[in-house]
Amino acid sequence: MLQTVCGVVHNGKVELSEQVHLPEGAKLLVTLLPEDERQFWLQAGQKSLSAVWDNVEDDVYAQLLEI
Repeated sequence: MLQTVCGVVHNGKVELSEQVHLPEGAKLLVTLLPEDERQFWLQAGQKSLSAVWDNVEDDVYAQLLEI
């Protein structure tokens, strides 16, 4: 199961923002976020929202509302 945990770098080491049990040798993926995290998340969220809302299938609902 994938789990996402926030953290920061202090003195060159990653410190997690919450306590998590990590067994010795656990494999990790570390994603570096840009300084302006707000912009990163807005862009990531917009891509997902566009995929959900901007599609031809949803046009049928708009047509039903006009009836």
